[in-house]
Amino acid sequence: MTDTLKIAFVKARWHSDIVDQALVGFEADMKSAGRAVEITAYDVPGAFEMPLLAKKLGESGKFDAIVAAALVVDGGIYRHDFVAQAVVTGLMDAQMATGVPTFSVSLTPHHFQPSEEHTSFYHAHFVKKGAEAAHAVRLVADLDV
Repeated sequence: MTDTLKIAFVKARWHSDIVDQALVGFEADMKSAGRAVEITAYDVPGAFEMPLLAKKLGESGKFDAIVAAALVVDGGIYRHDFVAQAVVTGLMDAQMATGVPTFSVSLTPHHFQPSEEHTSFYHAHFVKKGAEAAHAVRLVADLDV
């Protein structure tokens, strides 16, 4: 187990008010667990740009783990499920190519609308998912392999 975990946290900017809450939850969970962590946040335009950056960050040798967060919604123009699948597959490929654990907080709701009800629900949900990612990062970091 390393003393201080070095984490790259990649955030897509679409719906940034919601997506940024994943980092809030991540940081809070790491703090409550008493785990020393250095987080470097990176912003990318959208979810589709996350896998390439994750691969480059993994190749840099600077990070113990990479977390990528995005909210991929149906904009009515393209099939958001194809984008979401490409992103998750790309993050897995980056992880496998670099050997650096890469975690996804990339959510694809079926019927997201920018209403107060949906926005407040996903705002809180991303805090929860960020905390879950922090827990997963600790579990993987502590594996004795």
